[in-house]
Amino acid sequence: MDEPQANQARSPRGLPYNPGLLKLIEAKREWHYRANLEDLKRGFRGWYERGYLPHFDAPNVTQFVTFMLEDAFPVSRRREWEPILKEPDQSVRRRKLEAWLDRGHGECWLRRPEVAGRVEEILRAEDGRTYRLQGWVIMPNHVHLVVDVRQTPLCKLLHEWKGHSAHDANQLLGRRGTLWQKETFDTLIRDSEHLARAIR
Repeated sequence: MDEPQANQARSPRGLPYNPGLLKLIEAKREWHYRANLEDLKRGFRGWYERGYLPHFDAPNVTQFVTFMLEDAFPVSRRREWEPILKEPDQSVRRRKLEAWLDRGHGECWLRRPEVAGRVEEILRAEDGRTYRLQGWVIMPNHVHLVVDVRQTPLCKLLHEWKGHSAHDANQLLGRRGTLWQKETFDTLIRDSEHLARAIR
């Protein structure tokens, strides 16, 4: 899923150049939230992008997060999932991507109890201290969680969760290489109704 199309322009950072996404991020910074200097020093980025999806990172918010195994969107099936990326409505696009993801493509290493159990242990290790998990589910090829972000940036939490679990899962599986996709889906929880839907 991280693979940009061959004809897609690249930014100086080596990521796809997506003017529509850049415009969306700037608008969100103007009317919703722009990280202040103190938050930036702590690693919070506010609204940002990596060329593919909008992301939000701020203290004291609740987020619905999905991260997936490297092969959850196999290149061999690109013709099936690539049209979804062109869906103009972000909410519809996300629902379609999640429905496609739930089909369970790829090696589905998280189907193995010892791997899923280790991922869950890592997710719960700092629960109640650094962050608070309100709900989570480990699917065969991806993880969903609802997390109260406190004073540690979500991007740092994801880096720790994915880094530790990749190391341990690779040992359990007797393999080497990338386990997780770089890109994640994250959605800021807006209100109690949105929170109930995300947990359900």
